[in-house]
Amino acid sequence: MTDQPIAERLKSLLESERAALLEGNFDRLSDLMEEKQALAEALAHRPLATGDVSPLREGLRRNQELFDHAMAGIRNVATRIGDLNRARRATDTYDAHGKRQTIDAPATKRLERRA
Repeated sequence: MTDQPIAERLKSLLESERAALLEGNFDRLSDLMEEKQALAEALAHRPLATGDVSPLREGLRRNQELFDHAMAGIRNVATRIGDLNRARRATDTYDAHGKRQTIDAPATKRLERRA
């Protein structure tokens, strides 16, 4: 640990976390999480001054919004991939009377390679 005050280290960490979120660098976020936990443990022994709390709270709120949006994006991609996989296995169509029919894709045991 450095001699830098905890509030300054937290502020720097939040800025790094924001940059990693904006870049989509999830590996970096994992490293930052460990550092954040260490700082949280240090806070248990040395609480922050009242004036330091408000800017940190704003940074935490801002980063939480970015986390939420990143997770929503990941969920959307997972849903889209699932939809594409279902369409690859079967397709639903409707006949002239409006009755739904499912057309199953032929089973293939071929490995598809793409560049």
